[in-house]
Amino acid sequence: MTDTDTMDTLVEVRDLVVRFGSRTVVDGVGFSVRHGEVVALVGESGSGKSITARTVLGLLPQTATASGSIRLGDTEIIGAPESQLRGIRGTRVGMVFQEPQTALNPVQKIGTQITQALRAHAKVTKAEARKRAVELLRMVDIPEPEQRVDWYPHQLSGGQKQRVVIALALSGEPDLLIADEPTTALDVTVQAEILDLLRGLQRSNGTAILFITHNLGVVAEIADRVVVLRAGRVVEEQSVHGLFAEPRESYTRTLLAAVPRLPAGDGKVVSVAAAAESDQESEAASVLQVDELTVVYRGHGGASDFRALHDVSLTLGPREVVGLVGESGSGKSTLGRTALGLVPVHSGRVELQGVSLAGLPAKELRALRKQVALVHQDVAASLDPRRNVEDAIGEPLQVHRVASGALLRAKVGDLLESVRLPRDYATRRPGELSGGQRQRVALARALALAPRLLVADEPTSALDVSVQAQVLDLFADLRAEYGFACLFISHDLAVVHQVADRVVVLRAGSVVETGPVTDVFARPHEDYTRRLLDAVPTPDPTVARRSVDVDSESLLRIGA
Repeated sequence: MTDTDTMDTLVEVRDLVVRFGSRTVVDGVGFSVRHGEVVALVGESGSGKSITARTVLGLLPQTATASGSIRLGDTEIIGAPESQLRGIRGTRVGMVFQEPQTALNPVQKIGTQITQALRAHAKVTKAEARKRAVELLRMVDIPEPEQRVDWYPHQLSGGQKQRVVIALALSGEPDLLIADEPTTALDVTVQAEILDLLRGLQRSNGTAILFITHNLGVVAEIADRVVVLRAGRVVEEQSVHGLFAEPRESYTRTLLAAVPRLPAGDGKVVSVAAAAESDQESEAASVLQVDELTVVYRGHGGASDFRALHDVSLTLGPREVVGLVGESGSGKSTLGRTALGLVPVHSGRVELQGVSLAGLPAKELRALRKQVALVHQDVAASLDPRRNVEDAIGEPLQVHRVASGALLRAKVGDLLESVRLPRDYATRRPGELSGGQRQRVALARALALAPRLLVADEPTSALDVSVQAQVLDLFADLRAEYGFACLFISHDLAVVHQVADRVVVLRAGSVVETGPVTDVFARPHEDYTRRLLDAVPTPDPTVARRSVDVDSESLLRIGA
């Protein structure tokens, strides 16, 4: 490191070791962040990314111990007293958490939460703090900030809540912003807006950013340098262009190879299962038929009714995968749940295996539901933490009286092997499994009754890129083995391109565009579809960089 680099360094991490009891989770990590620089920490779950970043803020739990050195300017963080750390948090270093829904207090107005942070950092009046809160909301592009300062978190979209969290992190005018997976759960268009916002703040205010993510497409778009972690150690560190052009380590090459990509040109290799279908099978009776479907959620307590779906029609053939894409609130999940008979229909028709769900007697509906299954978006929440894997997978078999006793245990073991897990995992509880392993258990549970229709709601959105690749490969194998049709709901268009035969693009509850995924993604007819495709991060920094159009009069400098 040159003298110039040393003078320009904002944070210097050296030989960082973090232990939980006898277990070492960060082992000798070292890197630096310079003023105005974006450094990305990447790696799989358990690599030590978030623990490393939280150590910079002194936010480790009491069960953890840290050694080594973290210097923030002239201040040593390791071993610093809590009183000194409190003076650093929010002022010199701000934190943007992964899940804004849990980072914001649901019973306080967003303006109240920002003013509390402002008054904690400096001696200002309530009126001055409110004025500054409005300025911060305007800076992060919240529309009508004078009015929305008095809104509650639930009145904002996911992307707007993330902007409020960023405003909170910026309230103390920090030199360093730590962003922990800030775009993981966001639609591609909202994700692009958040990335543009962060890059704009970095350019206009000189804010350094430590960006934690497993999304290498996002890394290509925003980072200046990349630090790759594996099992608590630094595997590789390079400039973003150097890393993507010539990764030095095999682990880095594995991560890059696992990233799903949209094709640069026209066309797509059709999946094996789809290509193998005969003309006779493609003309067979559909697994799912939706005609002019409208779904309305009734308002309560004076709230207006909400029309979630409007005149939606689609057909799903045997063994076919149809991707449902669109922004949050477009109706994707509602359509999937309506197809399973879990949401009442306002008007229109839904048929499963040629049987209309409307007015179906409970006994017949129960029998029909043996042929359908759902893979939830939040697998951890869908599995009972008190019950073991055998209980989770075996429950559908017991409910429908298919198997019990030794036969049930044998079937659970077979299902575990089909999702590439050892049979002895049956005795484990969800908390003992990794995210990818829990996703495999969810797939095994969904396939327990050999369904004809599978609805997969964002099944890979929270997974590391390498684990996601494994799950998608597994999905393709299971599709070939079990022959199910699938509604695949996702905001990741590259994943949809990889697994789907056809795609349905939804916007505000209506179908905007539909057709073979090859045609729609290569030659979209609608502007909305083009905007979705344009917003997909490209895992190549030479083509991924967007020009950030920052209006100096609309984005206020911090401290102005």
